[in-house]
Amino acid sequence: MDVRIGISQTPKELEIELDEDRTRAEILEKLTEDLASDGVMTLTDKHGKTILVPVAKIAYVEVGAATASRRVGFGNS
Repeated sequence: MDVRIGISQTPKELEIELDEDRTRAEILEKLTEDLASDGVMTLTDKHGKTILVPVAKIAYVEVGAATASRRVGFGNS
């Protein structure tokens, strides 16, 4: 599962690949709780790295599909 986070006043985004064993609903519930807390959003990627983002700096969060469904190359539509 991919999560993309936009940070205020920063042109780049954080792209995080989460473990495939978590469902989209679980991830959305956790993100909603973290964003409502006005503190720090915490995510752990599929390699075990922990990412901490201050909620006050978050512009948007995108929760995408699992990485296995991503297509790369010419002719994909």
